[in-house]
Amino acid sequence: MRFDVLTIFPAMFDGYFGESIIKRARERRLLDIRVHDLRRWAEGKHRKVDDKPFGGGPGMVMAVGPFFRALRALKVLKMGSAGVLKNKNSGARVVLMSAKGKTFNHKEAVRLAKYDRLVLLCGRYEGVDERVAAKLADEELSIGDYVLTGGELPAMVVVDAVARQVPGVLGKPASLEQESHAEEGVTEYPQYTRPEAFSPKKGVNWKVPKILLSGDHKKVAEWRRSKSGRR
Repeated sequence: MRFDVLTIFPAMFDGYFGESIIKRARERRLLDIRVHDLRRWAEGKHRKVDDKPFGGGPGMVMAVGPFFRALRALKVLKMGSAGVLKNKNSGARVVLMSAKGKTFNHKEAVRLAKYDRLVLLCGRYEGVDERVAAKLADEELSIGDYVLTGGELPAMVVVDAVARQVPGVLGKPASLEQESHAEEGVTEYPQYTRPEAFSPKKGVNWKVPKILLSGDHKKVAEWRRSKSGRR
């Protein structure tokens, strides 16, 4: 699966996408993640991507032009009749990370994983020209009811959650079936590992539930089911 991320801070993604599961999946060519500097498609000597908002108000607004030129260069858009923009690749989805977007969750991650390509647009400053959402993006997504300084962290969240749904990324398919939110309203059961008893101070022991040490697989399964909310 291919991900394209448009941002004015591409270096922010180097560390996260260069470690752990995401790194291994990229090395195995299960994921193709490309982070693009939006300023490449900005015009003028200073490669400016923002300007003052019409109607007045605080802050700066990211302009539609750089996003439009970037999406054209990435061959995601084409002009239709009467100048109407259309998605050039039916397997691609253009997503604007936005505080007013639909809330991203596990169900959305599974849905987005069905596309061949996701193009994630990261806003900054006071916001993004509304024409980006209305004319260029297929949808807007938010990762929660709070405001961040930019769309980079939300884009990382979306890539991570969606990438986990790509076959082979996690290694074992069962990992997806048993994890939190695989079923609506259900979280994963509590997990424990060695030692069986941990002592933070003398006379105090934090013990692993005895059922997990019993060797009775049926009872263990029932306990896990009860703790996860599964019926």
